[in-house]
Amino acid sequence: MAYAHSANAAGRRHALEDHLYAVAETCARYAAPLDAVAPAYWLGLWHDLGKFSPAWQEYLLAAEEGRRRRGPDHKAAGASLAARYLGPLALAARGHHGGLGTRATLHGWLAEAGGRDSLAAPYDAARAAGIPLAPDGPLAFPPEAMQDPLAFELLLRLLFSALVDADWTDTAAHRAAGRLPPRPPDLATLWRRLERDQARLSGRRADPVNLARHAIYRACLEAAEGPVGLYRLTVPTGGGKTRSGLAFGLRHALHHGLERVIVAIPYISITEQTCQAYRAILEEEGDAAPAVLEHHSSAGWRTEEEDEEDGDPRVAWARLAAETWDAPVVVTTTVQLFESLFSRQTKPMRKIHRLANAVLVLDEAQSLPPHLLTPILDVLARLPAACHTSVVLSTATQPAFGAIPAFGQVPAVEIVPQPERHFEGLRRVAYEFRTDPPLGWEEVAALMREGGEQALAVVNTKRDALALLDALADPAALHLSTLLCGAHRKDVLEKVRRRLAAGEPCRLVATQVVEAGVDLDFPLVLRALGPLDAIIQAAGRCNREGRLAAGRVIVFAPRDGGLPPGAYRMATGVTQALLAAGDVDLGGAAAAEAYYRELYDTANTDERDIQRLRRAFDFPEVAARFRLIEEDTEGVVVHYGSEEDLRKVKEHLEDLRRARGSPVAALRALQPYIVNLRRAVAERYRREGLLVEVLPGLGEWLGAYDPVRGLAGRDPEAEALII
Repeated sequence: MAYAHSANAAGRRHALEDHLYAVAETCARYAAPLDAVAPAYWLGLWHDLGKFSPAWQEYLLAAEEGRRRRGPDHKAAGASLAARYLGPLALAARGHHGGLGTRATLHGWLAEAGGRDSLAAPYDAARAAGIPLAPDGPLAFPPEAMQDPLAFELLLRLLFSALVDADWTDTAAHRAAGRLPPRPPDLATLWRRLERDQARLSGRRADPVNLARHAIYRACLEAAEGPVGLYRLTVPTGGGKTRSGLAFGLRHALHHGLERVIVAIPYISITEQTCQAYRAILEEEGDAAPAVLEHHSSAGWRTEEEDEEDGDPRVAWARLAAETWDAPVVVTTTVQLFESLFSRQTKPMRKIHRLANAVLVLDEAQSLPPHLLTPILDVLARLPAACHTSVVLSTATQPAFGAIPAFGQVPAVEIVPQPERHFEGLRRVAYEFRTDPPLGWEEVAALMREGGEQALAVVNTKRDALALLDALADPAALHLSTLLCGAHRKDVLEKVRRRLAAGEPCRLVATQVVEAGVDLDFPLVLRALGPLDAIIQAAGRCNREGRLAAGRVIVFAPRDGGLPPGAYRMATGVTQALLAAGDVDLGGAAAAEAYYRELYDTANTDERDIQRLRRAFDFPEVAARFRLIEEDTEGVVVHYGSEEDLRKVKEHLEDLRRARGSPVAALRALQPYIVNLRRAVAERYRREGLLVEVLPGLGEWLGAYDPVRGLAGRDPEAEALII
C-alpha cells in the first residue's frame, strides 16, 4: 500500500488512496458554488499522484526513521495530467505547496519532468491502485471562464484555494486522529440573537437619529430578500450601518442558503471595535466555539503547539478558522482580504474560496486605493456570477465606482431607497470654512480653545499633529496618530470616550486614524483641508448622537501643513478645486459624486498594470505589484504600558533574540506594541543609536516614548501617514 503521510498520534499512516479521494470530494464540494465540480474533483484526485512513486515512498519511510533528506518531487505526475485535461489548472496542481507560478515556467518544468521519464512509475502504481488517470469525457467549465481570461484567472485562484484547503484539511484530520474541532452557532441562531438584541433598541427613543437608524435597519431587512448580486449601503455617519449591515448580511445569507458573512474594514482599530460590537450581540456563554472570527495582523492567533499545550478547544478553533475563514461571521481588514485574493502563496490563498456562497460587506468602501481600483472592482463585479456571492459596498460617502469600466457594466442595488432623505434627517453639523487665508497653528489652537473644552482637530500628517499640540499648550490634551503603538491608541480612545461621557475637558489632536468608523462624539471638530471623503468622515465624529441642534465643523487650510504624497495629495487638490468652485453641500448624499468622478478621471486606476498580468496568468508578478500598503516600512517595538506590560515586552524580545520558544507567538504578542516607520527613517535612527535590530524588519526602540506623543524621535515622518 502507498501512503500520503507518516503515522499520526494514534500510530496510523495515511493511506494515499484515501487521501486522494478525500481531497477530491472535499475540493469538489468547495467548488460547487463555482460551477466547477468536475474540474475540482479531478484536480484533487491527481494533486498528490506523484506520491505513488517508489522513490517518494522510500523518502517517507526515511523521514519516519529520522533520516532527514529532501524528498523527490511529487507534483509533476498530477500536474502533467492536469495540463492535458484541465489546461491552466495545472498551475494549481504544480503550486499546491509552493504557490502559483506562470504558464511559461509551468510548460518548461513539465517538459523537463516528462523528459526524465519519471512519470511512468507513479502512473503504473496509481493504475494498480485503481486511480483513474483520465476523465470519462470532456469536463465542463463555467461558460464565462471559457470566454474571458480574467474570469478564468479568478476561477483558477478560487480552485487553487479550494485544493490547498482540501489538502491541508484532510492532512490535519489524519494528524488529529479523528478529533474534530467544535463548531460555532449557525446563522439561524445568530439571526435570532440579533433580532432579540435589536428589540431592546427599536422604538425606544423617538429622536431623529434613532428614528433614522430604525428606518435604515428595516430597509436592510427588506432588501435582504433581493437576489444574489451587487449592493450599495449608503448611510450617513452615525446612521447605524455597522449593525444594519450585519442584519442585511445574516438575513440575506439565510434567504439564499449562503454560508457566512465576511466584513472587510480598512483599519485595524475599526476592525477591533466592530468585533467587540458583533460579539456582544452574537456570542453567548456556553457556545462551543466563537461566532465571530477576528482576523488581522494584531488578532493574536497562536501556534498549533501552543493550542495543544493549552487544551482549550475554542482556542484551537480560532487558530484553524483564522487560516480557513470557516466561521459564520468573519471580520477582517481590507488589506488581508485583497492581498490574499491577489496573492500567489498557499497560506494566504487557502481561505479565499470561502468568499463563495457568502455575503461580502466592504465597510468604508471609499477607502479603496484609486491606483488599484480597476483590478479590485473587476473581481468584485465578477463574484456574484463566479461564486454565488453578494457584495455590499457600505459607506457614508459612496464612491462613483460606476465611472470605472471594470465596474460600470454591472448595476448595484441601493439597499436603502432614496438615501438622501436620511442624510437630511441626520444632518447634525454646520460647516464653516477657514481656507482663505490659511491659518497658522496658533490660530487653529485658539479655535480649539474658543470652541469650548471638548474639541477634536484632525490634521494630515504626524508632524502637523505634533505642531498643533505644541501650539495648544494644554497639558491635558490627547493625541492619536501612528506614532503611538496600537495598545497606546486603544488606551487613548478609551480615555477620550470616558471624558466625553462624563462631560470633562477633552481636546484631541489626531491624524486620519480617528476618522472612518471610530465612535466618538465631539461638539466641535476641526479638519485640515484634505480629501473630501476624509472631511465628511471627520464630520461624523461631531454631534454624532444628535444631542445638539447642530455641531460645528471647521474646515481650515493650515499655513504650514504638509500632505502625504500620491493619491492623498491628488485627492486634496480635487477637493480644493471643488470647494473653490462652490455649490458643494457636504451634508448631502450627492456630495461625493462630483468629487469621485473628478478623482477617477484624474487617477490611473490600474497604475500597476495588474489586469494585463492577470490575463497572462502571471501570478508571481501580480502578487509582487498588488500592494495596498507599500512595503517600505519597518516594525519598531516600543516600551509602553504597565509594569507587567513592560516585563512581557522585554521577555518576548529576549525570546526572539535567543531563538527561544515560538517566534510566531512572540511576534504576535508584541504586535500591540509596534510602531511602523519608513525604512529610511528606521535606518537613520539605528545610526543614531535609538534603534537596534531584533530580527530583519523588526527593531527595538531605545529612545524616549512619550506618554502623549508616542515614539519621540527627531523626525515624525512629515510626509508619511501610515494608518
